[in-house]
Amino acid sequence: MIRSFARGVLIGTACICLLALGWLFLFRPSLAQYEASELKEAFTESDPGGNSGVLSLPWFNAENEKQLDLASLQAQYPDVQAWLSIPGTRVDYPVLQSSMENPEYYLRRNYKGEWRTAGSLFLQSDCRLSGKTLIVYAHNMNDGSMFGCLPRYLGSGYCSKHSQIQLQTPDGTWQYTVVAALETDVSQVPFNRTLFSDDADFLAFAQSLLDGAAMKTGVPITADSHLLVMVTCSYSWPDARYVIVAVKS
Repeated sequence: MIRSFARGVLIGTACICLLALGWLFLFRPSLAQYEASELKEAFTESDPGGNSGVLSLPWFNAENEKQLDLASLQAQYPDVQAWLSIPGTRVDYPVLQSSMENPEYYLRRNYKGEWRTAGSLFLQSDCRLSGKTLIVYAHNMNDGSMFGCLPRYLGSGYCSKHSQIQLQTPDGTWQYTVVAALETDVSQVPFNRTLFSDDADFLAFAQSLLDGAAMKTGVPITADSHLLVMVTCSYSWPDARYVIVAVKS
């Protein structure tokens, strides 16, 4: 009788542990995706005029689409700097930015500052939307959420179907086109640079990204270009990263 009771306690404890692990590794990561979807729905508004100042994009149906009210979203959550979407993927998230004193604050937090396994997309702390480069980080999640799709850009076939990126900012909705994909680290390619002494310095930086790329689309980068650099973890070697580079149209 005692042995049966002890066995039952052990089995019950094991089941509870398995459920907890399932919540932590399976359901908890997907919570960030659900929250982003709910957030976007809460701060969208109908667009009766069909444009609301949004760029006319080939994959963007302004007539039927609801427009994100970014101003209202930022009023409630000031750390939200933009909204990043890649059509055809699960990337459809707010982009947060914290202080330079705590640059990775949103690595494991959502837009409310609540702990999340998947964290948030976040802008490098020294980036400004008016700058030449915007560097955005997020986790490489096994379920494909956050920046889990970025490794697939090393294959040209995937890139050809998902080359267009939309970034909604307070100054309008910007379109980017993927230029290159690479697996590297900052000691090989300084992909996290935000300041440049002149056009030549910027072009040298851009060339370093192209030189290290495993996949290039042939879209040119000029002295007038503005780049979006999306970064997530690779596990090929310590500090390795997948880096996807896109140029503003």
